[in-house]
Amino acid sequence: MRWADARLMLFYTAQLPPFYSSFFGDNFRSQKSKTMSPTLSYVSGTSSQPLLGTTIGDLFDDIAARFPHNDALIVHHQNIRFTYRQFHAVVHQCAKALVALGIRKGERIGIWSPNRYEWAVIQFATAKVGAILVNINPSYRLHELEYCLNQSGCSVLVIADQFKASNFTEMMFALTPELVSCAKGKLRTEKVRQLHTIIRMGTDEKPGMWRWDDFMQEAEKTTDEALAKRQKALTFDEPINIQYTSGTTGFPKGATLSHHNILNNGYFVAEIMNFTDRDRLVIPVPLYHCFGMVMGNLGCITHGATIIYPSEGFEPAAVLKAVETEKATAIFGVPTMFIAELDLPDFEKHDLTSLRTGIMAGSPCPIEVMKKVQSLMHVSEMEIAYGMTETSPVSTQTRVGTPLEKQVSTVGQVHPHLEVKIIDPETGLVVSRGQPGEFCTRGYSVMLGYWNNEKATHLAIDNARWMHTGDLATMDDEGYLKIVGRIKDLIIRGGENIYPREVEEFLYTHPKISDVQVIGVPDAKYVEAVMAWVRLKEGEKLTLEELKAFCHGQIAPYKIPQYVHITDSFPMTVTGKIRKVEMREISIRELGLEEAEKIKTA
Repeated sequence: MRWADARLMLFYTAQLPPFYSSFFGDNFRSQKSKTMSPTLSYVSGTSSQPLLGTTIGDLFDDIAARFPHNDALIVHHQNIRFTYRQFHAVVHQCAKALVALGIRKGERIGIWSPNRYEWAVIQFATAKVGAILVNINPSYRLHELEYCLNQSGCSVLVIADQFKASNFTEMMFALTPELVSCAKGKLRTEKVRQLHTIIRMGTDEKPGMWRWDDFMQEAEKTTDEALAKRQKALTFDEPINIQYTSGTTGFPKGATLSHHNILNNGYFVAEIMNFTDRDRLVIPVPLYHCFGMVMGNLGCITHGATIIYPSEGFEPAAVLKAVETEKATAIFGVPTMFIAELDLPDFEKHDLTSLRTGIMAGSPCPIEVMKKVQSLMHVSEMEIAYGMTETSPVSTQTRVGTPLEKQVSTVGQVHPHLEVKIIDPETGLVVSRGQPGEFCTRGYSVMLGYWNNEKATHLAIDNARWMHTGDLATMDDEGYLKIVGRIKDLIIRGGENIYPREVEEFLYTHPKISDVQVIGVPDAKYVEAVMAWVRLKEGEKLTLEELKAFCHGQIAPYKIPQYVHITDSFPMTVTGKIRKVEMREISIRELGLEEAEKIKTA
């Protein structure tokens, strides 16, 4: 699974492709009749469960009233344990404090922090007052931070003190030196002109910044009636969240999401997992991403379930400790997280028998890893979800009770109330079942657009409101979808199309291999050659000759890696998405393929 960042196909231009014009013209009837055929790759998700027609704040109020004594939020590294009644009170106080600061409906409030309880509080408080929460990647440096603050027009920024090697407090003084001499909430700075207030999660005083506790005390200046009036004036189609896609090229784009987008997506993700108010979910994935804040936080809140943060950032030992200590029933993670947990030397000492379900997502899910999670971690109902930030995020998900082969080799079936079609990227026509093409989706989950970027929105979402993901997929006769690659990741070796995912799945069966990623590198003769980046199991060694021998007779000769790179880790984003572009750049340098890269192709 991939969370698309700026998933725009290379062949797109600023103009709509010709086939969209024909779609609305003379060819409409014939195209419509073709898509009705069960042999074509089109499905719609029916459901007996209606969409939630409410705002996040209103639903949160209802759930807190229904389950006041349930554990709502547990944060191990901060020693926080809130029941729904307690969590609701803190969120309510924060929302009143925002009103007291003069925050208006539609105003952008950024949050730059790892996983902490304050993150969840701000998420629900902004929803109650109608402010738009802007998620900022904790790994961003000053240039990236400055861009996001200006592009979104943030007036308020909530920051942690520091995370790993990043000291957010010092970085803010470097970006806005005017803080040293300004009063709290009165910042005026040339670099980020709309930013006037910084709220810091810390106990010590810093010039120009609100301490979190002092900010929360501002709630006394707002009445409950004033907050209720503000909340009542909100509608569920209004924007409530901007998530910046961590693209590998160019500046990130701000996917703008509504209450309706993310509340329903979190709800249906949890519904498919058979969540109830008795479930307890461990969330080691970052909250600034949809996986954490939508599938995790909103999935739990919509069902009265328990949110558990084991640590600020991913720590495999902390995850297993949280599962055991809290008797968690569910766990989230990207494949690399589960691999790290399974590889812990004391893995077998942890009691994980309370686990029932979970989701593995964020990047392609290796079959062998999935099997180990189901058996060794006792997650018998582990599911895979697929989607992208721009679709709130989930479009497809595996279900409990489907055949094992489908559970571990597909990304499931279409989500309720959504549509999916697989098209030929060149013609835009829906392909036959089993044929690869571009995955497109439509429905309530598709974002409102990219914030202040109409051109990018126009390129990503066509006139019929289909979101083009840039992912290559196939659909079988039962509507199960399999992601076979990226349009830009496809390896073309001497005219043969090679899907990296297919080669990766085979190499995962090698007894010495713990993790593997397959990329294409330049080749003077074939244009591209196959290369495998391999992470070995502890104490193992592997040569290229051994790898080729393992592949001989098992996969087609043109799919066998010509190069192998043994590594301890892969370049990746904070969300666990493998950066294959960077792997390719490193490989070209190490293999001396610069001249081959310069060869022009048609």
